[in-house]
Amino acid sequence: MKVTVVGAGAVGASCAEYIAMKDFCSEVVLVDIKEGFAEGKAMDLMQTASLNGFDTKITGTTGDYSKTAGSHVAVITSGIPRKPGMTREELIGINAGIVKDVTANLVKHSPEVIIIVVSNPMDTMAYLVHKTSGLPKHKIIGMGGALDSARFQYRLAEALEAPISDVNGMVIAAHSDTGMLPLLSKATRNGVPVTEFLSDEQQKYVIEETKVGGATLTKLLGTSAWYAPGAAVSVMVQAIACDQKKMIPCSLMLEGEYGQNDICLGVPAIIGKNGIENIVNITLTADEQLKFAEAANAVREVNGDLKF
Repeated sequence: MKVTVVGAGAVGASCAEYIAMKDFCSEVVLVDIKEGFAEGKAMDLMQTASLNGFDTKITGTTGDYSKTAGSHVAVITSGIPRKPGMTREELIGINAGIVKDVTANLVKHSPEVIIIVVSNPMDTMAYLVHKTSGLPKHKIIGMGGALDSARFQYRLAEALEAPISDVNGMVIAAHSDTGMLPLLSKATRNGVPVTEFLSDEQQKYVIEETKVGGATLTKLLGTSAWYAPGAAVSVMVQAIACDQKKMIPCSLMLEGEYGQNDICLGVPAIIGKNGIENIVNITLTADEQLKFAEAANAVREVNGDLKF
């Protein structure tokens, strides 16, 4: 099993680290456009191998995609954050150009690759990969739901004053502050609905704090988070590599599911060796259905800024 991670910044390096430490693949290749950056990150990570007890080989390359040939899974973290004074259209235009170029290079050298998209705006970048890569839809997965669900479970455990291993919860819809849909109706503590433990005020707090989870960290850190995104990616890659058939919420191309067509949105799916093995249809409340549709409309508006 060979895995490529494009973008050796904090998120990309975190992805590589978690994947390597779980020791389920033979090689991780880091790719970056900055001269020597990926090579340096790879060397630093390899020098932890004897300390952390893994045998995964980590290598780095400056833009040489021939080194990625034969990758089973590729993770795209490339892109820039929105800068002061930059319009949404400008940001999407720049990141779309980066993601499109990266995708073409990955598919050229690994035509059977499964791509996990992390770059933002994630649902729109996943949609772009669908429209430009030529890959079947089961081989293109957006990461957001796995990360958002982890943040939801963190806030639930906090409110419940419970160990996080007791808590189960899922976030679907869009990977954005306004489009995220934490499914409180399906969240449980050891099988018991969390609504039996939490007051209305606590429930509202959990939902709102989950939705601004990324923004909260950006305000505290001065940049985007990297540990949890890297861990979320590693869970998805391991599910594919080990054919775990795990149910993970992620951004997928919908063709009638949840009443939506021609759009990538977060929904639960079974993830295994073929990528998306099956999309899981769950029953939503009337309010959840409405919020899901609103999130879809917002993502479509952003998708409208794409130029293929």
